[in-house]
Amino acid sequence: MLVVGAGPAGSACAQQLARASFKVVLADQSEFPRDKVCGDGLIPDAHTAFGRLGVYQEVMRAAQHASHVACIAPRGGRIDVPGRVAVLPRAELDDILRRSALAAGAQWLAPARFEAPLFDGQRVYGARLKCGDELRDVHANWVVLATGAVPQALIAAEMCERRTPSGVALRGYVRNAAMVGRITALEVLWHKQLSKGYGWIFPCPNGVFNIGVGLAHSHAAGKDGREVMAEANLRRMFDNFCAVYAPASELIRTGERIGPLKGAPLRCSLEGARYSRPGLLVTGEAAGATYAFTGEGIGKALETGILAAETIAEGRDTLHTDGQVRARYEAALLALKPRFDLYERANSVNDHPWLADLLIWRARKSPRILRRMSAVLEEQGNPGNLVSLRGIVRLFVPLP
Repeated sequence: MLVVGAGPAGSACAQQLARASFKVVLADQSEFPRDKVCGDGLIPDAHTAFGRLGVYQEVMRAAQHASHVACIAPRGGRIDVPGRVAVLPRAELDDILRRSALAAGAQWLAPARFEAPLFDGQRVYGARLKCGDELRDVHANWVVLATGAVPQALIAAEMCERRTPSGVALRGYVRNAAMVGRITALEVLWHKQLSKGYGWIFPCPNGVFNIGVGLAHSHAAGKDGREVMAEANLRRMFDNFCAVYAPASELIRTGERIGPLKGAPLRCSLEGARYSRPGLLVTGEAAGATYAFTGEGIGKALETGILAAETIAEGRDTLHTDGQVRARYEAALLALKPRFDLYERANSVNDHPWLADLLIWRARKSPRILRRMSAVLEEQGNPGNLVSLRGIVRLFVPLP
């Protein structure tokens, strides 16, 4: 088996395949540890996946723990939504997951960039990888592409249906010991100055903070039918975030920046790529396994990577044909699609920040609404219902 990409999806898939006694090569274009642009937030779905992979304790020992996500409205209203949340920079998290895959028996190959699939007739039977200055052919019964949001590998494998991203984000790290103990929740702010996006500050270990801005629906169809970037400048959004949110301004003004601001694309809502072809599965953010409303993708990347491995293993154990394996995998992803669609609906908060004002104002007065928001965080509630027409009407109904 060949798994290309050692982010959360790829490492989870490789670990599970190795545990199922497959010979697995886990390849990545970078040596590890390596930086990865991300908000670094770990919400409940990621915690659940860590437990399945047997790395929960190791991740939690390294992470900065929090007990709330703070939702902050344009006019300054705030509600702290309780939940199982933590923060760990991806450089450390991804290396924990990679090492866990290697400990299970996977072989490591890096730097190795995916160039093209290899074929045995119409079936993919491995991949051509560029290792330094050399090309290397790796044969495998199955290839799993877990190559993230950058579409080049999908294009090379003829799996890409949308080259442009669903969204974009910009983040940086700032060390500021004076802010430790003052910013303890995962803070998310909506504001009309953030161009239909949002800003965040997440507390990392060792007095470091992850600060950034995200823009969902960053590309739209232009007059010629081609998708073009929305009229938004992420660096200007970042500056606006610091201008309208005093803690962000103080964090930047009095802290020490660790490296430059870095941007990255997002592929959301299980859209933009084919899920499979004979001998090949696509998983993680390459398959669009990121929530549009929040930009959270670590938990769903882990979940889809595990699904890919389990489907391949079950196919071997039950003597399923390739077509049956592909059908079962695609059905498993499509079973997740309704939840991704709900997060698309909830994206109206990014488009209309006044909804955040309304929702947070009522949640401060209603324990029931706060419980509903917490249920959404725990994936036990419908995020779309909070901002649907019916949901908005219910905000004005007297509640306990």
